[in-house]
Formats: sequence, C-alpha cells, structure tokens
Amino acid sequence: MVPHLTTALNGPLLDLERRFLSAMPTIEHWFRSQWQENAVPFYASVDLRNSGFKLAPVDTNLFPGGFNNLNPDFLPLCVHAMQGAVEKICPEARGVLLIPENHTRNLFYLQNVEQIVTILKQAGMRVRVGSLLPEITAVTEIALPNGGTVRLEPLVRRGNRLGLEDFDPCVVLLNNDLSGGVPEILKNLEQAIFPPLSAGWYTRRKSQHFAAYDRVANEFAQLLDIDPWLINPYFATCSQ
Repeated sequence: MVPHLTTALNGPLLDLERRFLSAMPTIEHWFRSQWQENAVPFYASVDLRNSGFKLAPVDTNLFPGGFNNLNPDFLPLCVHAMQGAVEKICPEARGVLLIPENHTRNLFYLQNVEQIVTILKQAGMRVRVGSLLPEITAVTEIALPNGGTVRLEPLVRRGNRLGLEDFDPCVVLLNNDLSGGVPEILKNLEQAIFPPLSAGWYTRRKSQHFAAYDRVANEFAQLLDIDPWLINPYFATCSQ
C-alpha cells in the first residue's frame, strides 16, 4: 500500500522536487542499503523546513509525540509498520507496556498516547499504559478533547521485570524522552526496552546529531549530484 497525498499541487514542480522524483529508484535503493548497515530507530519523527528551493530537517525526535496528527488514511500503513517493528524486537511479543511523558494536563499529548495504543492494538498487541508519575497510585482515566480516554496505571517492578499489577509485558515502549535522566525503575530490565535508554536526551546532543547528519547529507547529495546545502540546515555550537 502506498500513501497518496491529499494536498493538490497548485503550481509546477520546483527544481528540487523534480530531482527527488526523478531519482526515486536510486533514493529507495540507498535507503534500503542504509537500513542493512545501520540500526533503524523503533520510531522517529523529523521536523522539516521547506522554503521551496531548500528542504532541511531542524530536529529529529526519537520519542515522537505527534501520532494524533497523522492522516487517518495512513492508519493501515502505521499498523503494518508497527507489526514489523515489534516483531523485529521480539517475534513472540504479545504484550507491550507503553510509558509516556509525565504530562497529565497536556491533553493533546495524551491524544498522541491514545493513538499509539490504538495502533498497537490493531497490530495485534495487548497494550497498557504505565506512568512514571508518583501521584498515579491507582488506575486513572483521563478524558480527552476528541472524546476518547487514556488509562494510566502505576508501574510495578518485580526483580528485573517491569509491568503493572496484573500485566507482565514482553516489550517496554518508551514515549518519554528521559530528559531528566533514567529513573531507577527502568534500569537493568531483562525485557526489551525501546527506544534504548541511551537514546534519552540526558545523553544526546543536537550538535552531535547535526554533525552526523552533515556527513549523511553530503553522501546523499553526491548520490543525487546536488549541492548538499539544499538539504542541510545551518547549525553552530554555542559553548556559553
């Protein structure tokens, strides 16, 4: 299944767009070869800036919070991708524990959590949401603006396994960027945990990310015979 964009073109294709479209087979082959050589994030989102003549990323999120903004027509693709991602981690996985950010007032973020739960369930998983918030001491249901609800439950650790009172999952899925560090309850688990704890913001630096992206952009630009400036944002590191 291939997504079809619903936004109609109102003018001729720009030069950069024409180059991308004409090189699609080359681009797809390049991506496939990269995925064979490098570990693929469990999920991610990229913030893009498009001026028409230049298209570049300004941020990459390894704990994406915008699943509620996806086009509903793409839901079957999301379910298929989720099935593949979970099976790659744990082929026998049936139970997933989702750990969100510590937001209970940000209802739009919680709609994102609700959508992740929906995708996981449609992918054939049993999924529950466990909260790191100390005030969540019992099952807590939060009503959402879209008419749905999110059910938060207190985490329970037994030895090196993390779950809920009556739920022992195969996989722990983080939608929490760990900007404050890794909580003790998440350390040294025997279950698969994705994204890995090392992907949290407590250890990552955007300057390192964009330095790595600079190398990738140069390789990709050489492949398409374009100026890497067209797909590379300006970035600098300020030490003060």
